[in-house]
Amino acid sequence: MNFNEGSAQSKKEFPNKSLVLAAFAACIGGTFQYGYNVSVINAPTLYVQGFINQTWRERYQADISEHLLTLLWSAIVSIFTIGGLIGATIGGTLSVKLGRKGTLLTNNIFALMAALLMGLSYPTGLFELLIVGRFFTGINAGIAICVQPLYLGEIAPTSLRGAMGMGTSIFITGGILTGQVIGLKEFLGREELWPILLSTTCIPAFMQLLILPWFPESPRYLLIDRRDEDGCKKALKQLHGTAYCDDELKDIEKEKINLAGLKPRKPWELLTDRSVRWQLITVVLLNAAQQLNGINAIYFYTDYVFKQSGIPIDKIPYATVGTGACECITALTCGMLIECLGRKILIMGGYTLMSICCILFTLTLTFQDYSSVFPYLSMACVFAFILSFGLGPGGVTNILTTELFTQNSRPAAYILTGLVNWSSFFFIGLAFPFIVIGLQQYCFLVFLGVCCSVATYIFFVVPETKNKTFLEIQNEFKSSNNRKNSGSAGAEATLLSSSI
Repeated sequence: MNFNEGSAQSKKEFPNKSLVLAAFAACIGGTFQYGYNVSVINAPTLYVQGFINQTWRERYQADISEHLLTLLWSAIVSIFTIGGLIGATIGGTLSVKLGRKGTLLTNNIFALMAALLMGLSYPTGLFELLIVGRFFTGINAGIAICVQPLYLGEIAPTSLRGAMGMGTSIFITGGILTGQVIGLKEFLGREELWPILLSTTCIPAFMQLLILPWFPESPRYLLIDRRDEDGCKKALKQLHGTAYCDDELKDIEKEKINLAGLKPRKPWELLTDRSVRWQLITVVLLNAAQQLNGINAIYFYTDYVFKQSGIPIDKIPYATVGTGACECITALTCGMLIECLGRKILIMGGYTLMSICCILFTLTLTFQDYSSVFPYLSMACVFAFILSFGLGPGGVTNILTTELFTQNSRPAAYILTGLVNWSSFFFIGLAFPFIVIGLQQYCFLVFLGVCCSVATYIFFVVPETKNKTFLEIQNEFKSSNNRKNSGSAGAEATLLSSSI
C-alpha cells in the first residue's frame, strides 16, 4: 500500500508527455523567436551595411555618408524594440479575445511576414524591407513574451508550475544561442547567405503551426473565461492524465467561484486597484530591473574582455557562443532547482551574486593594465555574472508575474509588465553608450545599486510562492496588505490620541 502511494506521488513529480510537448510547441514559436531575433542580427552587421551602401550608390550614384549609414543600421536594430512595445500592448487583449493558444498561433503571421520581407530585401534592392521586417519580428516577440508565460502557467499543475514556467527563460536563451551558432561562418554567417539567415525566423513559426494545434487551449481560460466546463475537463485529461486532473479541476473551480461576476480587468483598472498594489509594484520593479541590472553592459564589454585576454579577433564569435551556452545551461539548471529551492531564494540569490560580480568586475577592469592576470579575472566575472543572471532574475521574473495575479487580472498585468520591460530595454539601449562614455568601467557601480536594491526589496516584500495555488498567493498578499493598513491606522490613532 505504501509502495503504491509512493509511486503515485513520485509520478506527480514528472509532467505528462502531452504537457511537455504542448509547452515545447508554445515556446518554439514564442520566446525562442524573441531570443533568436535578438542575437541573429549581430552576425550580418557588416554585410547588411555593405548592402545599404551598395543600394544607395545604385540609387543616387554616390556613397552613403557614415552618419546616415549608422542611423539606418540603428533603425534596423532598434525598430525591433518599438515592435515589441506594441506587441506587449496588444498581447494581453488578444489573449482574452482569441485565447492563449489562439493568440500564439495567430502571432505567427507577423513572423512569416517578417521572414518574407527580410528575405526579399536583397533581391529587390530595398533595404527599407529590413526595417519593416524587424518591426514585425518585434511585434511577434512582444506578443509571445506576454502570452506564452500565461499559457505555460495555466496549463501546468501547481506542483510543476515553476519548472514549466522556466520554459520561457530556457527557450529565450536557447534562441539566443541558436542565433549565435547559425550566424557563424560555418553555417549562414557568410556574405552571400545573410538574407537567408534573417529569413530563418520562419522556421520556428512553421514548427509551432504544425505542432501546437494538436494540443488544447488553457483549461483555466476555457472554464473561467469561456465557461466551457466540458472543454476544460477534456484539456485537463489530455495535459495531466485522467488520474491527476480532478485536483486541478477543483482548484480552477475554486478560482472561478472566487471571480464570479468579475470581468477581465483593463490595465488602467489594475493601476487603481489597491488590493493588488503590492503585486503590481513587485512585478513592475522586477521587470524593469531585468533590463537595468547590467546584463546588457556585460555583453557590451565581452568583446573587449576577450581581446584583452588574448583571444584572436576571428575567434571571438566562438567565445561569444560560449556565453550564450553558459546562459542556456544556467536556465536549465534553474528549471531543475526552482521546485526544490523556491522562487524567492533563486531570484534574491541571483541579484546578490550579481552585486558581488559588479564589484569584482569594476576592480578587474580598473586594474586591467597592471597585470596579465586581470583580463582573465575579468573574463571569469563575465561568465559569473551571466550565470548569476540566468540562475534567478532571467528565469523567475516571468513566473512571478503569472503567479501573483488571478485569472481576471493576469492579462492586464502582462500588458503593464510588457510595457515596462520593453521601455526599459529601449531606454538602456539608448542611454547605455552615454553611461559608458561618462563613467567607463565605473558604470557597474550604477548596476550594483540596482541589484542591491532589488535583492533587499525581494527579501522584505515578496513571499515564497512554491506549491501554492493562485488563490493562496492572492490571500497571502491580502493579509499582508491588511496588516500594513491596520498598522498605519494604528499609528494614526496613536498620533491623534497623543495630540489630544
